[in-house]
This record gives sequence, C-alpha cells and structure tokens, in this order.
Amino acid sequence: MTTCRLCGSSGLAGVVDLGATPPCELFLTAAGLEEPEPTYPLHLRVCTRCWLAQLPPLITPEETFTEYAYFSSYSSSWVEHARRFVAGAGLRPDSFVVEVASNDGYLLQHVAERGVRCLGIEPSANVGRAAVAKGVPTLTEFLSPQVGARVRAEHGPADLVVANNVYAHIPDVVGFTKGLRALVADDGRVSIEVQHLLTLMELNQFDTIYHEHFQYYTVASAQRALASGGLHLVDVELLPTHGGSIRLWAQPGEAPVSPRVVDVLAREKAAGLHELSGYEDFAARVAKVRRDLLRFLIDAADAGKTVVGYGAPGKGNTLLNHCGIRPDLLAYTVDRNPYKHGRFTPGSRIPVLAPERIAADRPDYVLVLPWNLRDELVEQLSYVREWGGRLVFPIPSLEVVT
Repeated sequence: MTTCRLCGSSGLAGVVDLGATPPCELFLTAAGLEEPEPTYPLHLRVCTRCWLAQLPPLITPEETFTEYAYFSSYSSSWVEHARRFVAGAGLRPDSFVVEVASNDGYLLQHVAERGVRCLGIEPSANVGRAAVAKGVPTLTEFLSPQVGARVRAEHGPADLVVANNVYAHIPDVVGFTKGLRALVADDGRVSIEVQHLLTLMELNQFDTIYHEHFQYYTVASAQRALASGGLHLVDVELLPTHGGSIRLWAQPGEAPVSPRVVDVLAREKAAGLHELSGYEDFAARVAKVRRDLLRFLIDAADAGKTVVGYGAPGKGNTLLNHCGIRPDLLAYTVDRNPYKHGRFTPGSRIPVLAPERIAADRPDYVLVLPWNLRDELVEQLSYVREWGGRLVFPIPSLEVVT
C-alpha cells in the first residue's frame, strides 16, 4: 500500500504490525490440514491527511464473502440489538427498508414481522438462504453504484438504508458510499454501524484487526468518507456493541450537525487521533497483551491445568495467530455455529467443537474469544463455576473471572 484509499495521500504511517495470518474466516477441514495455507501481512497504517486507518487490500471481498462462516443470529444479544433498532426507527406501514450486508436476516426479520416492505442485499449465498427462509427477500450481490441504481429502479428509493458492520469490509470506500446514496431516497436516512477506532485504541482491541476489515473509522474519517459519496453526517450514537461502535446517521441533503457529532469529534481530538501522537504507543500495548496471555497459558500448562476456548470469531483468530497459540496451549474451542464444528481455526489449527463439550470435559479455564459479548457469555457460561472452572478474558487486559 502506497497511497490512502480515501484521499490518495502517500502519507501513511505504521500503527501496529501483527505479522502475517491467514484470512480469519477460512476455517479448515480435516483434509485441509494437509494442504498449504496462504498467509497475508496484517500491518495497520493510518493516513496522516484524512486519518483513515487502513489495511492493504491483499484479499478481495469476493474471496471472503461468497461463502461465509459468520451467521449473525447465533448471537442472541445482537439479534436483540437489531430488534430494538427496528422498534425505534420510526417506520411507517408504507416505508421501504434496505439493509446492505443483511447476513441471515437477523435485522430485517423484525421489519418483515411489522409488515413493512424490505430487501436485503447480501453477497454470501449461504447466509442469504437463511434469510430467505425467515421470509426476508434477499438479493445476492455486492453493493456498487450500479447495483444501488438497479435496486432503486426496480423497487423504488429506500426510506431507510441500514449498513451494519460492513463499512469496514469494503476496499472501495467511495464506490460503496455512492451505492448507499443510490439506494436512499432524497429525503431518506442512512444508518451505518461500525467499530469506533477510539475504543479500539483505548482498549487494546488489536484482535479486531483482520483482513476482512479494510479500514477503521473515527467519526472524523467517517465524515470524510460519507462526503466522498454524496452523503452528509448529521448525527452519531456511541454503542457498546463489538467492544465500542458508532452509529452514523447520514442523509443526502445537507443539514445541521448534531451536538453529539461535535462532542465525539472533540473526544477523538483529545485522544490524539487527529494527529500521529495518538497512535504511537499502541504497538507496545499490544505486545504486553500478547506476553500476558502467553505467560498465563504456559503457566497453566506447566501446572497441569486444562484450558479450552469459547467461540471461534474472526477476532479470535487474529489473537490466536499473533500470540502463536496452538493446541498444546488451547486444546480446542467451541462455537454455537454448527458450520464450524469439526473444522479447525485458520493458522492456529485448533479444533472447533460443539458447546456441549465444555460441560463434558469440565476444564479448569475457558478462554473467551468473543470478549465483546462478555455479559451474554458470562451468563451462558455460568455453569462452569459448578466444578470450580474460571473464565479468562484476554482484552483489554488479562482478567481471570471466578
């Protein structure tokens, strides 16, 4: 990468280099363990002109999302988050809602239940089929300006366009934003949820850096990205999801910016994220998280303690690979998604089993990889206390919970 994908500047500065890892959702079959496994550099840089943090586009969205291992509905807290959003969206009986990267219908199912017309645009055919089974009309496409224009011509302009956890996943930021503009009515709204770079930096969330995420946004850089496609940021909400996200509200026409936008921009500036100084010690803090987790796992192994994982999210694979964790330190991990059962985590090659295995084996420690779902998983895993087992959260710093 030599220039910024948003503004074209050549002023890119390194933030953290996590080495080389395989794509985080390419779980291996048993047969695949005998095959070569390609890895790609994972070096986060920030543009010193527009402050967009970004990875080189070393893999394409087509390679990742044509067949996808992530189904949103396996997180009950995320489905409830979507339900609350729909309930408060002010939809009318004659509204038309389009969601981009609609996954398995986790959000639009709540729109359809209200009898409101909706359409999902989802590039992964396998998860799109799950949405159709829920009664959510779904178009198997990647959003582009051309696809947006075609959907608008066939279905009419959307009153609300939703794009949750996808704005980081597209290397063509400008083209994708123009696609959103093509979908939305001139008096409509666009809602985008994306991880906030401010919390990523403050809470050492380096495991959310992986090849599916081509960029990481502050409100300042998101405001510039939206403007590149003809959308104007008018409001922002701070959300706890995914360890700390922002919900960006944008519209085609210019309008006054809410005080919340001004407030978050000021917080980002105070944290140094509108200048290079705010990024300079991140790599050292990442290195400490790595050392602390490895020290814990090695000490546990030396003491004859058993450690297994809970969850097989993309972020977990960045953590496992950067820390060099293998089955000798983490015997297996479990996941609610049956698609992953019997497979192995990319790079680290740790077996993925069904959740019931934990109760059967009664391990001493359970390393929670989707730490962003802490409240949900502490409740789900409360039974681990029955045999004196303990939960381990690696981020923002190592914590062992009884």
